[in-house]
Amino acid sequence: MPDRPEIVCICGSTRFVDEMSAANRDLTFAGVIVLAPGVFPRTEDREAGGSVTAEQKTALDALHLRKIDLADRVLVVNPGGYIGESTSREIAYARATGKPVSFTDSS
Repeated sequence: MPDRPEIVCICGSTRFVDEMSAANRDLTFAGVIVLAPGVFPRTEDREAGGSVTAEQKTALDALHLRKIDLADRVLVVNPGGYIGESTSREIAYARATGKPVSFTDSS
């Protein structure tokens, strides 16, 4: 029995906010510590009428890599098999650091 719960980092396009929230909820109920994006620019832009700057996007991307560092494994939320540029970088980073990577949709 581990001395702490498993830590999973959720990765994926921020367009899949609902799917990421569902994965976060399911993992949390399963006793997992979940690390996930904290900002969903597409959704928040529409709601707040603002946008994320290029500098903020760079900082958020770097922060998410640190979340991968903390995780035991990575779960990629990819409905329909979609994986964008940022998620591809995160997958490559996770694999380069030896983190197991799984996907919600293998198509």
